[in-house]
Amino acid sequence: MNVKLRVLSAGVLFFVGGQMLLAQKAKTDTVPKEKKIEEVVILGYSKTATKASSTVSSVTVGSETIENRPNISVLNSIQGTAPGIVANSNSGSPGSGQFNILIRGISSLNASTDPLYVVDGLITSASQFRNLNSADIDTFTILKDAQATSIYGNRAANGVVVITTKRGKYNSALRISYDALTSFSTYPKTDYNMSNGKQLLTVQNQYGGGFGSTLTQQEIDEWTTDTDWNKQFMRTGISQQHNLSLSLGGESINNYTSLGYLESDGIIKSTDFKRFTLRNNLSGKSKDGKLNYGTIIGLGYSRRNQLDDETNTAINANVIQNPLFGSVLSPTYVAPSPYSNGKELFDAIGTNSAGNRPWILQDIINGGVRNQFTEISIAANANASYKLTDYLTIGNRTGIDYKEYERIFARAANGYLSLVVAAGQGAQYGGFEQFNTTKDLTFHSVTNISFNKKFRDHNVTVSAYLDYFKVHWANNAQQQNGLNPLNWSFGAGTGYVPFNPATPNIYRPTVSASKVTAGTLAYFATLEYDYQNKYGLDAVIRRDGSYRFAPANKWETFWSLGVRWNIDKEAFMEGSGFDMLKLRASLGTSGNQNLSIPANNINPLILLPTAYLDQYGSNTGYQNLPGYGLGNLGNTALRWEEVKQSNIGLDFNYKGILTGSVDYYQKRTSRLFNNISVSGVTSVYTINGNNGILDNKGIEGLLRYNAIRNDNFKLSVFANAAYNSNKIVNMDKEVLTGDVVDAIGGPANQFQLYPYVGVDPADGEQLFLDINGNITKSPTANDRRLTGKSPNAKFTGGFGFNVDYKGFFLDTLFSFQQGGYIYDNLYSWVMDPFYAANNINVSADLLNAWTPTNTGSNLPSLNANNAGLEGSSDRFLFKSDFVRLKNISLGYNFTKSQLGNLPVRSIKLFVQAENIYTWSNWKGFDPEPVTTYSLNVYPNPKTVSVGANIDF
Repeated sequence: MNVKLRVLSAGVLFFVGGQMLLAQKAKTDTVPKEKKIEEVVILGYSKTATKASSTVSSVTVGSETIENRPNISVLNSIQGTAPGIVANSNSGSPGSGQFNILIRGISSLNASTDPLYVVDGLITSASQFRNLNSADIDTFTILKDAQATSIYGNRAANGVVVITTKRGKYNSALRISYDALTSFSTYPKTDYNMSNGKQLLTVQNQYGGGFGSTLTQQEIDEWTTDTDWNKQFMRTGISQQHNLSLSLGGESINNYTSLGYLESDGIIKSTDFKRFTLRNNLSGKSKDGKLNYGTIIGLGYSRRNQLDDETNTAINANVIQNPLFGSVLSPTYVAPSPYSNGKELFDAIGTNSAGNRPWILQDIINGGVRNQFTEISIAANANASYKLTDYLTIGNRTGIDYKEYERIFARAANGYLSLVVAAGQGAQYGGFEQFNTTKDLTFHSVTNISFNKKFRDHNVTVSAYLDYFKVHWANNAQQQNGLNPLNWSFGAGTGYVPFNPATPNIYRPTVSASKVTAGTLAYFATLEYDYQNKYGLDAVIRRDGSYRFAPANKWETFWSLGVRWNIDKEAFMEGSGFDMLKLRASLGTSGNQNLSIPANNINPLILLPTAYLDQYGSNTGYQNLPGYGLGNLGNTALRWEEVKQSNIGLDFNYKGILTGSVDYYQKRTSRLFNNISVSGVTSVYTINGNNGILDNKGIEGLLRYNAIRNDNFKLSVFANAAYNSNKIVNMDKEVLTGDVVDAIGGPANQFQLYPYVGVDPADGEQLFLDINGNITKSPTANDRRLTGKSPNAKFTGGFGFNVDYKGFFLDTLFSFQQGGYIYDNLYSWVMDPFYAANNINVSADLLNAWTPTNTGSNLPSLNANNAGLEGSSDRFLFKSDFVRLKNISLGYNFTKSQLGNLPVRSIKLFVQAENIYTWSNWKGFDPEPVTTYSLNVYPNPKTVSVGANIDF
């Protein structure tokens, strides 16, 4: 994008949207001059390039795309904005760290697939975006090909996301901005056609199980209770956020300071999020311009209340402990709980939980189970560069990224689950409280020296870097068993029942601690060469060392080479209308040393710290005596995963009317991290090792058409799309024993199922195909076959338009994905009459099941003999395709002349909607999460917001 700069005489410099304007009283005889400002591409290690001179494949999302959005994490706001990056939220819980971010496909089977995140030169993790204020972000750049990522070497195998925050401007007056946003979030609904009270009782009666089987048809017809459990578990979530920023600059120094507050209620009761942020970015330079320096400080504090399932996968399918199932699976013929707490509930029903599941779930969200996280984050760095000569510069950037998390989890003293467990133990007091604290300090320092000189038509830049990275991580946890309801208070440390030696297994507290020190060291060099602004060459060579591997494999070399041809600069292109037409190509390698998939809040660098070493741990030995056992059998041959990528692309800009890019890439991951089978003589059956090859190939396109551009009316339409093909090329040993497998020749996480073909009209039994293609009613595991289907969509992208008419604006963003599949567990449960017999709600569609008088039904008999065999079939495997109206914004910008003598420069008022409508055949809450099974989904909400931006 080329932006026009109007150079006028004197005045106040400020930015509005994509234009830099100068406000002043211009002389009537002054003729404005125009000067093009070239788009800048943000690269690694504070390197930048103009769009025309860049050889990399990258996409930059500007602040105008992500500002004023109600999303807590900026990652929620980039879905559909750029080709080649898949951004899916796996949880709509406020402040959740469950994100699935893929750049150019899945690059590993068992190691981390997360891209590298760099904020103002500091490396951080995806979950930390909850403590980063989106209003502070200036640019969000996605680095995709080898030339863009190899400069980060050992951490860039999955792509790189580089974020820069806002800065002040030199020679600018004080500018104060205030933003306010109020949002209302509602839950999406399923398309399962769930039963009302009478319908569920009828299904139970016809099946012969559950409460309805004890009633007559007349009693069912006269039943009056019909509870809407959505209202009991869900709510309209109200959120608000306020941001205040100040910026100013003198001749040699500038500053940007911001303060932010956000408060958000989850759409499921008992979940919420609060955040405070403070940021100060200062930049300066000497009068002679030789010294440039800056400091960046970002502080964040957040507190969130989440459901237990957010971090406890053990209750993913537990309908008694997981409130996510409450709104769908609770029997509608049951009234809401009449009890005010778990003690009253326990006194009424005792340990009879089977028929009272919704009441227990209500007790959980009303305080029976508490799961609270607090988080403090400090990101600070200082940078300086000094120009020794006209062509030689030295510099350093050193910073820390400190995070401290505390999780307090409790089963309340009077919670129903606590009382049930206490009754089973014969204990007077139940419940427990856990405190889990993690401290994570990252130190990062980069020193560089650069040589830049122009020789006639040649321009050469050579740089050398030393990159030092160190992590200090510590965790401690304690748990108190036994809480006295008379004086216990959540998180206060009161009401703990003392340990009693007479009952050592009841009130015994537990403690644990762990610590990891990790790090990497790298040195690398870069070369940038340009000839006549027509031809360019960029190269990187990097030598990386990691603590994770044995000395023989500790060091690895990564490299890249990129070239470009600016065709529009050739004489034969004169008068063509192209402001830019650039062909580029690159080839290179990068590495992945994060050999395990990190859970929420976990620094990936601390996982498997000694994977190549033998490890021993304490255990209980012969006759219950203390002993030691082999916990990990080391493998000194363990090495990095390596990604080799080639890319060819074309960037173009035709008269500023039509702009875009097209890229084709091939990406191969070799030395895949895998478990390798070994003899069980040591009691350990696998070791950490490398084997296998994984390929990703794809094409990406980005296009914007500025259809109308005049003083009163502007209209632009845009679209981006990407196709990715993922295939396992080689693997020493396939494991094809499950329903989801990694098979040679197919995509990662491929479904292996047998086909479901319908219902036998003669008896209502389910029909399947065996491995030979014959119809069978009794398939076995051996009848499963590879389907070629996986959860990862093949096509992704987005499109929309921007309209501006005399101050009114209308912006839209649609996102889409196609080609992925998810097994809908929840749908399979509500279509199973066995669950109805256990007093769990089911779909009213079961009322149309096969009967001797309804032989044309496509649903099997409620009493089919082969019920349950559909679990390894594709009956409930569905496409996760969707087109979503991700964001729509309508508003008005008041100009200074309209505001008259008010002490403000500009006001923008707007209303917007997020996730407002989704076109999809998916029947569940949300097709967005990338997952094999829809075991439990906190749905991403629909959100409507009203807001204002005021500049003083």
